[in-house]
Amino acid sequence: MGETLKNSAPAPVTRRDFLALLAAGIPAVVAGSGLKPGSGPEPLPNIIIILTDDQGYADTGCTGAKGYSTPNLDRMAAEGMRFTDFYAGCSVCTPSRASLLTGCYAPRVGLPHVIGPSGPSWTAEVSKTGLNSSETTIAGMLKTLGYATACFGKWHLGHHPEFLPTRHGFDEYFGLPYSNDMIPDMYPPLPLIDGEETVGTDPDQTRLTTWYTERALQFIEKNRSRPFFLYVPHSMPHIPLAVSEKYKGKTGGLYGDVIMEIDWSVGEILKKVEQLDLEKKTLVIFTSDNGPWLRYGNHAGSALPLREGKMTTFDGGQRVPCIMRWPGKIPAGSICHEMASNIDFLPTIAALTGAALSDTVIDGKDIRGLLYGGAEAKTPHDALYFYRGNELQAVRSGSWKLHFAHSYTHPVQPGKDGTPGSTEDRDQPLALYDLDRDIGETTDVSASHPDVVRRLSDMAEKFDAELKNNIRPPGRTDG
Repeated sequence: MGETLKNSAPAPVTRRDFLALLAAGIPAVVAGSGLKPGSGPEPLPNIIIILTDDQGYADTGCTGAKGYSTPNLDRMAAEGMRFTDFYAGCSVCTPSRASLLTGCYAPRVGLPHVIGPSGPSWTAEVSKTGLNSSETTIAGMLKTLGYATACFGKWHLGHHPEFLPTRHGFDEYFGLPYSNDMIPDMYPPLPLIDGEETVGTDPDQTRLTTWYTERALQFIEKNRSRPFFLYVPHSMPHIPLAVSEKYKGKTGGLYGDVIMEIDWSVGEILKKVEQLDLEKKTLVIFTSDNGPWLRYGNHAGSALPLREGKMTTFDGGQRVPCIMRWPGKIPAGSICHEMASNIDFLPTIAALTGAALSDTVIDGKDIRGLLYGGAEAKTPHDALYFYRGNELQAVRSGSWKLHFAHSYTHPVQPGKDGTPGSTEDRDQPLALYDLDRDIGETTDVSASHPDVVRRLSDMAEKFDAELKNNIRPPGRTDG
């Protein structure tokens, strides 16, 4: 079955090839397939990406959540594929989301740091930054094939009008332009945006998950007869935690309540897809933007058995839950132990749809082989690279992960009930870990494997030099 599926997917081509087809007077042709969109034996697939904020590796039932259940996510895993070695593009919000939508490590697209409104954490220059209009997003790429596109949730790639989702390939947008903790006592009023219009400020956050879900269901219903791309980046479980009355008090703590409401949202989306008989032509992806914000204690999730969490390049900061479901395509109940990353979404979706890729460099790989290939499938990545800001701090190749000397922030005393705990800066020396034997990155084996250290150091040095010679500027505004 895997071979048939691999052969049936059209190969992606560059934007130059696509434009050449347009110039030749064939605007309806899907580049690389020779077919009009949806005219082949299989229609263009619908793509749904559900993204949570700060959800840890262990924060689903199928990865060992304690104190609450996630029946819909567990069902997704039973009917699809769960990834054990899937990485967010970065361990903080803006860079990770930039990676997901562009297929690039965030420094390459000029967004290595979290951005937001003017306030104590951002200089005036940073608050005027966003995703450059020249960058191709998944939504912009799919628009060339006639897809309907929508984003409902947290954006965090620039809050000025020229940076909003509607300027980056999305037909519809509803949600918060940045994190829900950027609250008025330190920042301007938190805006709720519909399209490009602010329709409220400091919204009732207990209603966010429900609002995003309702808009998602309406979008699916409205576009049931055409291919669509739906991106649902939830604001939760980023602090401050908030949950509706229907899930308040359902578990032993507010964090569990929030995760169960997100699971409910996933279930509602799956139910709508099923009701409209769209299951077999809809790929649903669930993942998180980075690991848990551990300094918030009982208002944070868990990355166990991984080391550390958000804001670090240890696996607890970037190895996150990922589940993909596509009945008839992805084998049910499968588990992938190969490396993959959210930078792979764009090139994989391009390959699945025949969409034209940009001429600009991207870092992601087509991972259809992992989705269809079974236990023998291997990652297309020779290595994955871990950046904190513009600093390359680690590289993983196979089971080996090499950390270069760097500092990081460690939670010393976890907080409670929304109040952050204390932290301290620590130094991480150069160290090599064998993740197959030491998933918690506890035992440095660099002295025993100098050849591996040299190989990974050389790979990292060459990659970092290439990336830094090809950094593209972010978008900037004078507004």
